[in-house]
Amino acid sequence: MMPPGLVSNLQEALLNRKGATPPQQQESNDTVSSTDESIEFDESKPIVLVTNSDGIDSPGLTHLVEALVLQSLYNVHVCVPQSDKTVSGHSVTLRETVEASSAKLNGATAFEISGTPVDCVSLALSGALFSWSKPALVISGINRGSSCGHHMFYSGVVAGAREALLCGVPSLSISLNWKKDESKETDFKDAVEVCLPLINAAISDVEKGTFPKNCFLNIEIPMSPLSNKGLKLTKQSMWRSTPNWLAVSNSRYPTGHFLANPQGGLGLQFAQLGRDASAAGAARRLATQKKNLEIIESTGAAGKPDTNRVKKYFRLEFLEKQREEIDDDDLDYRALESGYVAVTPVSLSPHIETDIQTSTSDWISAVIPGGQ
Repeated sequence: MMPPGLVSNLQEALLNRKGATPPQQQESNDTVSSTDESIEFDESKPIVLVTNSDGIDSPGLTHLVEALVLQSLYNVHVCVPQSDKTVSGHSVTLRETVEASSAKLNGATAFEISGTPVDCVSLALSGALFSWSKPALVISGINRGSSCGHHMFYSGVVAGAREALLCGVPSLSISLNWKKDESKETDFKDAVEVCLPLINAAISDVEKGTFPKNCFLNIEIPMSPLSNKGLKLTKQSMWRSTPNWLAVSNSRYPTGHFLANPQGGLGLQFAQLGRDASAAGAARRLATQKKNLEIIESTGAAGKPDTNRVKKYFRLEFLEKQREEIDDDDLDYRALESGYVAVTPVSLSPHIETDIQTSTSDWISAVIPGGQ
């Protein structure tokens, strides 16, 4: 049950708030060049790490970083994938060299990583990439599309926040409920305006030691963000899209477009060759993976050529599924579809769900009086 004191509308409250290179990396093509020289680091300001799952050019990222930098309250650092890893889950890159390339982004210190969102957060917090190893807060987003229900397990943006929690750093994952043919690019800027008060409050309370412990917060912003009905504390639902495997022709969809992760058991990884910054490296990895696959697939159980092996090709798509009518308005997707900003505390252990719901409820009440 939700605390009775959190049942009022938040809209008025929200509206009032509107207005150095490691020695082993000597190769010229693989050298990480620091951008710290051109961006002043103020030791008196908290450090904020921003990541996402869809790369440096994502409007959700650029608008968020721009707003954080313009406030001049934080040292803003960015570490994002070189290519789209939206459904990478909590996968990591093993047995491959990960490239970190400096990037320019709205006055923040930024790097693009040839890996997953989890790689980005793990590397950033390791102390190997930046001169620090523990920021005040990790923000993952803003994602194009909601991450409600079981989508959290597939979501790269949620995985970024989860990895921060695993490393002992408070974190937020933020997604915009993007609808094709209905949403607009300017919605990302509006989404930043909506979530910025929460981000500032989170950083302030992290420093005070009053931010909820043992969980990260998954924030879902509705369509038309500035018309939201307020903030609502929610629970993760069981809703998911329906996976649909299509039999396809290998000539039309070469296997490199949907390579399975050879490491196995670490989540989904998709070969992405679209970005210039990572095209050469991705092409090399793809050629190596295809070569390895050919060797494996052309060898029988006894190590001899198996000409009778049957090969089939498939492509995965996710289809929207009719949401079940469950009489619980506190579920994440129901609050989101009703126009609320849904805030779901997510823990690493189901045994403390009641505790994190209570602590998050108390925190929302203190941050924005009247929060549901």
